[in-house]
Amino acid sequence: MRISVIGTGYLGVTHAACMAELGFEVMGLDVDVEKVAALSAGRVPLYEPGLEELLKKQLAAGRLSFTTDVEALAAWAGEGAVHFVSVGTPQKKGEYAADISQVDDAFDSLARAVAGQGRSLLVGKSTVPVGTASRIADRVAELAPNAEVAWNPEFLREGFAIQDTLRPDRLVIGVRSEQAEQDLRRVYAQLLEADVPLVVTDFPTAELVKVSANSFLAVKISFINAMAEVCEASGADVMQLAQALSYDPRIGGRYLVPGLGFGGGCLPKDIRAFMARAGELGVDQALAFLKEVDAINMRRRARTVDLAREQCDGSLLGKRVAVWGAAFKPNSDDIRDSPALNVAASIHLQGAQVTVYDPKATDNARKMFPTLTYADSALQAAHQADVILHLTEWQEFQDLDPAVVARHVSDTRVIDSRNALDAAKWRAAGWTYRALGRP
Repeated sequence: MRISVIGTGYLGVTHAACMAELGFEVMGLDVDVEKVAALSAGRVPLYEPGLEELLKKQLAAGRLSFTTDVEALAAWAGEGAVHFVSVGTPQKKGEYAADISQVDDAFDSLARAVAGQGRSLLVGKSTVPVGTASRIADRVAELAPNAEVAWNPEFLREGFAIQDTLRPDRLVIGVRSEQAEQDLRRVYAQLLEADVPLVVTDFPTAELVKVSANSFLAVKISFINAMAEVCEASGADVMQLAQALSYDPRIGGRYLVPGLGFGGGCLPKDIRAFMARAGELGVDQALAFLKEVDAINMRRRARTVDLAREQCDGSLLGKRVAVWGAAFKPNSDDIRDSPALNVAASIHLQGAQVTVYDPKATDNARKMFPTLTYADSALQAAHQADVILHLTEWQEFQDLDPAVVARHVSDTRVIDSRNALDAAKWRAAGWTYRALGRP
């Protein structure tokens, strides 16, 4: 069995490299010529711990290659191949709904390429609105009667993508035939031998698993951030509240972390697309609560800007603000819908001179927000700052000595919007320490 991966973004290149690590011959396809050239040379155009090393290893082993030619890919794969489609489904401009045009185009071109060959399995991994898989399966049946469609949602966490592919919490496959199930069991045989749970289900259920999981996580994150709002109004400490809640086994502590909220390329657009699809299905009231989840998340950003203004005596005009963090989360260079950059840009618009530092995402941030100033280190960003904003919880920032940082700033004021710094340590070093949801 040979495997192909259509789309070599974050999900696609990770899946391709990991399938090669499992011993398969794998070919990745993308329409971006420059990206394919970079990947073929062993360069990953994004940051994910361990991914570039794994890519180079599999290229050297001869198990992994890349192309822009779908016909050549189909000829290489041959009969019995499994083709994974992992292209993007961004939010439509001006709408909540997902744009699935890339998914449609990928399946269409792939189906035409494999038509006339022996049996092929075309597997969707992209996060799509429920009902998409059935529609695509009907379309593929018209274009390539020898091909079958299955759906296999991904559950990758940025920063842990390799682990989540090779040692996942679970595998979910939506299939319409015993043969499709057996093909995917062969693909994931090593994982199944390691007792990874497998859920075999229908198309709609498989499509709903990812968006349901993301929505639940968004609810949990926004719940504790809603409690942070109440804590700020009442003088309570949201960190102690979260700790007390975490001991309840029905609740648990994972994702019960108060702070600036979620961002990135998945949770925000997925919950909005989920609401849009529910409306199309006539059950919009079932997911109406997700609108408030989204609103709570966005309010945390506005509250951080308010805190910064308060710490600058009521006005940000002419103030020097250091921003630690640009990526939406640590161990990533992904700045899509980044709360950190959203806050930095808002403060800049209020007249502050904003200097940003991030261990991995600075280059991406500079391209999207060229009007901000960027530094090569946390201390350089803090130079003569009136206030420091800790907006992405990189370990590098938590390891800094606040006494050393104090020698670089104009005023010892810090806002810890991720509740990740040691408050007692910073206060002991003479800092005015403020955090979301804490007195």
